[in-house]
Amino acid sequence: MPEAQLDLEFTDISLEPIADKVLAGKRLTQEDGERLFRSDDLFGIGRLADHVRQQRHGLRTYFVLNRHINPTNHCVLDCKFCEFGAKAGDAHAYEMSMDEILSKLSEELREVHIVGGHHIKWPFEHYVEIVSTIHERYPGVQIKAWTAPEIDFFCKITKKQPAEILAIMREAGVLTMPGGGAEIFSERVRKALFPGKIGAGRWLDIHRTAHGMGFRTNCTMLYGHIETHAERVVHMVRLRELQDETGGFLAFIPLSFQPGNTGLVRRQVSSIEDLKTIAISRLMLDNIEHIKSYWVMMGEETGSVALQFGANDLDGTIGEEKIVHMAQAQSAVGHTREELVRMIKEAQRIPVERDALYNVIHEYN
Repeated sequence: MPEAQLDLEFTDISLEPIADKVLAGKRLTQEDGERLFRSDDLFGIGRLADHVRQQRHGLRTYFVLNRHINPTNHCVLDCKFCEFGAKAGDAHAYEMSMDEILSKLSEELREVHIVGGHHIKWPFEHYVEIVSTIHERYPGVQIKAWTAPEIDFFCKITKKQPAEILAIMREAGVLTMPGGGAEIFSERVRKALFPGKIGAGRWLDIHRTAHGMGFRTNCTMLYGHIETHAERVVHMVRLRELQDETGGFLAFIPLSFQPGNTGLVRRQVSSIEDLKTIAISRLMLDNIEHIKSYWVMMGEETGSVALQFGANDLDGTIGEEKIVHMAQAQSAVGHTREELVRMIKEAQRIPVERDALYNVIHEYN
């Protein structure tokens, strides 16, 4: 057995050929990814992923001083996994005024992350106004706005193409796009859970267009509902293929499904499943630089531990995030810079404050 593998101490010896590939810099296949998910050797997989992480980033772990803004939850879609969306007259329906949106922001922020519902009564110009007003009031705050499904929605209500929508948004102040709305790249799951939302092809095409225009974007995967492990791996492979083509993805964020009252599953996946998914993401997505441990969905403790399973980014301070907390997420509503620094140091990593494009603001040695 190679010396490097002896150091990794696998209890599942079937992972040794996969480790050989990783250590030789070779790409893992769909079959390799499925084998990793079948394995019970969590710590072996985690050590291998952490080795890859340290080869790329050493002990440096990123975070950003940011704020999530969800301007409205009125939505024409009716996704079965979503407890955020609302119809007119629903008790939990809301619309934020421009003053309310601005009151959530400050000049200290590096990034504002804007996503929300598909409000059929809001004209496209209002979505543009949200961005332009924030950009005018806080020119130093980088704007990450509108998921691919939202861009598609804007196309439908304006009869414009994605490139036209993105050009208008860039002129208004959008710097980068979030990766939400990818869900899981499975037509089976789409038909069962979100038949009114765009599928894999359209999501990938919109991000391909954005990358071609010079936008850097994120990508996500929603897991822990009715998808299979094989479908998770297919999702990663398709993201990896687009990254080969465009190089436009900044980070991958695995999103742990919050069951809430949806009835889809009895409970959220275990921390073990969260950590395994993070680690396999690092191993499969060899061309995406940053893997996020999204503490909002995994919880602070698991989010911190995930930094030793391949993740190198803890996302940010977030603020008053509504989407997952309406699904009864148990994480805190927001964190301070000091709390994120503490979480990263507790994982024996070096905190690095960044901006939306991963430019370093400050390293906490």
